[in-house]
Amino acid sequence: MQNSAALNQYKQVSTKAAIESADPHTLIQLLINGVLERLNSAKFHMLENNVAKKGENISKAISILDGLRASLDMEKGGEMAENLEGLYDYMQRQLLKANYHNKSENIDEVISLMNEIRSGWMAIPQDVRNEYKTKVEK
Repeated sequence: MQNSAALNQYKQVSTKAAIESADPHTLIQLLINGVLERLNSAKFHMLENNVAKKGENISKAISILDGLRASLDMEKGGEMAENLEGLYDYMQRQLLKANYHNKSENIDEVISLMNEIRSGWMAIPQDVRNEYKTKVEK
């Protein structure tokens, strides 16, 4: 039990350090990964019939999706930002249904959608990331 507590403490410190030193692109990547981690955990707890942990992880995933929605720049992002906002909203509704109806298929769908978003996000060339980072720092 002590090892588990130590591991959790290490993860918290490690995550905090990653966030504090991250550029905007990496922060979004961390949020996307956070959603996926919470959803995989929720699915595990759903299969184990641990209703409280399932709900807790789904709730955290929904909150992280709120963070992703809040990070969208609707003015500069145009149609892409609008589409992502609609997709995040859809995913949140699917997760509410998954929690209420105990349907892992809904979680699987959101995991699949988040993996698509992550693939696109990771495909952004490094020079574009650096250009954006330079603009933000000015």
